[in-house]
Order: sequence, then structure tokens, then C-alpha cells
Amino acid sequence: MPEDQQDGRSEVDIRAISDGDAGEVLTVQRAAFVSEAAIYGSVDMPPLTQTLAELEAELRSESGFVARLDGRLVGAIRFVERDGLLLIGRIAIAPDMQGEGIGRMLLDAAEQSSGADVAELFTGSLSEANLRLYEACGYEEHERIPDGDGTEQVFLRKRLRP
Repeated sequence: MPEDQQDGRSEVDIRAISDGDAGEVLTVQRAAFVSEAAIYGSVDMPPLTQTLAELEAELRSESGFVARLDGRLVGAIRFVERDGLLLIGRIAIAPDMQGEGIGRMLLDAAEQSSGADVAELFTGSLSEANLRLYEACGYEEHERIPDGDGTEQVFLRKRLRP
């Protein structure tokens, strides 16, 4: 999934996530979700409260990819496949790299690596940039679940196989 280098930019390297990536993934995850915390007015969200030990345990039971630019980890995605459904979670892009297409590359890598018929992910109803990205990548709203604070979790799905 390397980026075209004709414009002189460095190549984004997408590869499978490994246990050795855990510390960097946690750092990028926390940095990426600070803006979400600001939108929702709370830092009490799993991507911000997760410990390194918890993330390391997740990496042993989930799959994922990381994106590196000149060796720096700039993005990560984690997912698990269950009963023909690709469940995508914790997409995190370094704040200074958001809007550069890395989230789209990671989503594509996850979808291409899966044998599932359908992919599903979710975001909060106030996360407009996330909703725009997912819809631009072919995801359609499937369900909304109230969080009890006036916001909702928005679940989106995309058919991967006919």
C-alpha cells in the first residue's frame, strides 16, 4: 500500500501490527483520541484510559495494521473477525497526520485481509469527521444506540463480498 513517491513525499508503510508496536500504538491512540474527548467533554473513554498491559493483551487476541512514515508510527487499526463479520475498532491516526489518507489506507488493508462478508465499525454521533470518512469509504449507517447523555454510538456497515 505504499504511497506514490513521484511527488517527493515519503512512502507510508502498512504492515501487520506486532507486540513490539504496543507502546507506540498506545501513544498514538491517546494523542488521536484527545480531540474526541474534547468533542464529548470527557476523558473517560477506553482509548484514553486503556493501559499498556491491556493493549498488549488485546494485541494477542486481535489482528491489526500499523502505518509508518519514515519509521514513525503514524496510525493503527485493530480488528477481529467473528461469524463472517469484520469488527473494526480503535482506528487511531497521529493528530498531525489526520486528513492525509492514512485512515483510509488502514481501513482498506483491514478489509482486504479479511474473508468476512461484511465489515462493521462505530463512532460517536458527534464525530463528524469520522462519519464523513467512513461514509466516503462505503460504510452505511446500520444502527444508533443512545449513550444516555444526548449522544449516540453510530454503527456503520460495509458489504465486502457480494
